[in-house]
Amino acid sequence: MARMTVGQAIVKFLDNQWISQDGKKIKFVEGIFTLFGHGNVCGLGEALDENPGALRVYQGRNEQGMCHAAIGFAKQHNRKKIIACTSSIGPGAANMVTAAALATANNLPLLVFTGDTFATRQPDPVLQQIEQPSNLSITTSDAFKPVTRYWDRVYRPEQLMTALLSAMRVLTDPAETGGVCISLPQDVQGESYDFPDYFFAERVHSIRRQEPDSELLEKAAELIAKSKKPLVICGGGVRYSNAGNELRKFCEQYTIPFAETQAGKGVIPSSTALNLGGLGVTGNLAANIIAKDADLVIGVGTRFTDFTTASKFLFQNKAVQFLSINVSAYHALKMDGTGIIGDALVCIKKLQKLLKKIGYKSAYKKEITEAKHLWDAEMQRLAAIRYSNTMEPLVKARTKSSLKDFVKATGGTITQTSAIALIRKTIEPNAVIVGASGSLPGDLQRMWTTDSVDSYNVEYGYSCMGYEIAAAFGTKLAKPDLPVYSMVGDGAFIMLHSELVTARQEGAKIIILLFDNCGFGCINNLQMSQGMASLATEFRFRNEASGKQDGALIPIDYAMIAKGYGLSSYTAKTYEELEDALKKAKKDTQSVLIDIKVLPKTMTDGYEAWWHVGIAETSNSKSVQNAYKNRITHLDSARKY
Repeated sequence: MARMTVGQAIVKFLDNQWISQDGKKIKFVEGIFTLFGHGNVCGLGEALDENPGALRVYQGRNEQGMCHAAIGFAKQHNRKKIIACTSSIGPGAANMVTAAALATANNLPLLVFTGDTFATRQPDPVLQQIEQPSNLSITTSDAFKPVTRYWDRVYRPEQLMTALLSAMRVLTDPAETGGVCISLPQDVQGESYDFPDYFFAERVHSIRRQEPDSELLEKAAELIAKSKKPLVICGGGVRYSNAGNELRKFCEQYTIPFAETQAGKGVIPSSTALNLGGLGVTGNLAANIIAKDADLVIGVGTRFTDFTTASKFLFQNKAVQFLSINVSAYHALKMDGTGIIGDALVCIKKLQKLLKKIGYKSAYKKEITEAKHLWDAEMQRLAAIRYSNTMEPLVKARTKSSLKDFVKATGGTITQTSAIALIRKTIEPNAVIVGASGSLPGDLQRMWTTDSVDSYNVEYGYSCMGYEIAAAFGTKLAKPDLPVYSMVGDGAFIMLHSELVTARQEGAKIIILLFDNCGFGCINNLQMSQGMASLATEFRFRNEASGKQDGALIPIDYAMIAKGYGLSSYTAKTYEELEDALKKAKKDTQSVLIDIKVLPKTMTDGYEAWWHVGIAETSNSKSVQNAYKNRITHLDSARKY
């Protein structure tokens, strides 16, 4: 027996958790992010101060931000390492709810310990407590229940043991992993108990490779054998199973082209001949052309989100069938197809053997190379776009302002697509890029190419503004020897960039590429493409004459903000300035921010995909009426479920 507080027991337990896969043993919990308040500083905080063991203690600046950093860290380690997070009660805990939702939506392990009100209720209402007269057991921590895979509250020290073991079960389960919340009443954190020694023994959690059902495998092989134009979708499950190389060999052996989801991008080299690139709403022309005619769609480790399927509109072949390989039964059975529940690596290997016996080959001839040639030409066009007066009519048709307004406000003349092309050409081939929101994930899924495996860390399951910089910091902690770039819009930067200070504190160099287009450009595009006017999506002063926010654009010097934090910073208004800043950033020894003034409305577009959004059925606006008709037309061509 070992007598210790609940806080001390948590620290000792976490320090002894390991995972094992394919014979390799890895320490699972690297450390813990902290933001202390009265709800956790004297309990869990005391334990970390007294004896953190081998756990590294990190000082967060914003609870959501530090959790995003932990998620970026876990993703870059392909879910095989985590950093836990702890907050106080009330607003500190509430700040972590968004990050827990992000982790759950993306099936990424995140362990949070929220401080909570007193189990004894003696000081009720304690500072920051929410009082619900109908149920005094409800606290802020209950808000985590809808957004986590596992939630628990430890009212007594004895309960800690089953709570932590259940947390580890979920965090290390490939099918169920996501956000995990353990709520810790602040008095219970300091209570002592005689914990059995075996609770703290080194525990190795095996990441199992689930074997598929042999009958379903046979059925899958038959489906593939009957198909002439199959298409593989490479999802995040391929990455987390380390199955990229096996999937590439599978596709090459049977001449099956494959496309990438956001989570599956970067798993297989972009230069692979059968790699079509990004698919769906944020996909490119090549992948979407092939998808339209595919007679069998083979999803490997994908959740078939609306962006992947273009709201179930993308696959237009009337005879198309669906085959899904996934560790999750829920995801495997989507699209009303044949679902194989199993590990991606294991399933692909077994399917390969079955198809080899059949001697299968797809019926593709020139379609793949022709589609890729079309996209290559489009890529060259996107990279070459430069500011000119001929762009004005297009922009005026989509927004109230002209590009001249932007140039006058910021001095910037760079187009977004050409900036991305220049960045890809200039930065290191093995650089890891991090992103999440706005128009950048679409441009990156289409335009970004890399042969460096697992160098694309773009979160799009929750598309959470504020992930970009914090997760870049977490990614750098995971891969300190690799260059890490955060690709972030001005709107997301304003929303959350607090962990820049933590990155500086830890000596973790990240390079922030901030795309400033004076607003929430992506949503501005959406509202205007659906017939609306520009409303509260551009950063403009209020016009006293009209009473609306349609005055002049608000110029912001983001480089000056970064300089105030102690970072190196540059402003790029021209291509020459951008290239020069990128080269200098590579040589800098500390974190860098490059404030890139990019012209609005210069991002990529749809490429034969469609996204289903709610549009007003009744409106006085003719353009909104037309958008609604267009929605109904596309719905008629989309699958219903």
